Amino acid sequence: MSDSSTRLELVQLGCERDDRMLFSGLSLTARAGEIWQITGANGAGKTTLLRILVGLHGFFEGERRWWQPQWQQDLLYLGHQPGVREELNPLENLRYACALNHQVGDPMEALAAVGLRGFEDVPTAHLSAGQKRRVALARLWLERKAVWVLDEPYTAIDQDGVSQLDAQMQQAAEAGSLVIYTSHHRVGDGVQRLHLENGRAEVLS
Repeated sequence: MSDSSTRLELVQLGCERDDRMLFSGLSLTARAGEIWQITGANGAGKTTLLRILVGLHGFFEGERRWWQPQWQQDLLYLGHQPGVREELNPLENLRYACALNHQVGDPMEALAAVGLRGFEDVPTAHLSAGQKRRVALARLWLERKAVWVLDEPYTAIDQDGVSQLDAQMQQAAEAGSLVIYTSHHRVGDGVQRLHLENGRAEVLS
């Protein structure tokens, strides 16, 4: 039976794409305060798995059980694309995100935390790919959600950005959030690992 810290249960989860089994028989329990790293080669199904978890891909077998009926209201998903509006500047993007998600925070402090102090008024369309990624990641400094689902969050950010993101993910877990992310970069010790390869899904110690 699940305990009160359970956030997600997968039971014999499987998914096929283009007549190829991406993964099958995936069963696990993820709890509050844990960080889960999902690894695998390109095309192994990492992004598809995340999209299943957040409800954006409905073609799968098995069961996905979140901890409450309104789970999507307390989940933050950052996908492959930055998900920022290029006609807005970084500050406007974060203010929009705060208003949309009813979050209270300081967008200026969040931009400073991701190394974008001085760029808050620059149109996002004029920023580099790494800077656009940082605008998206700044939401992690603003939105306190029970679950973070992050698809390749380290893409296009420099070493300072990697260290800042490591610390923020660990802090979120320590505060009780469940963090699930895809990357070959390991945040730190104690991270749970799930590896996808050749149609198999294996939880690693």
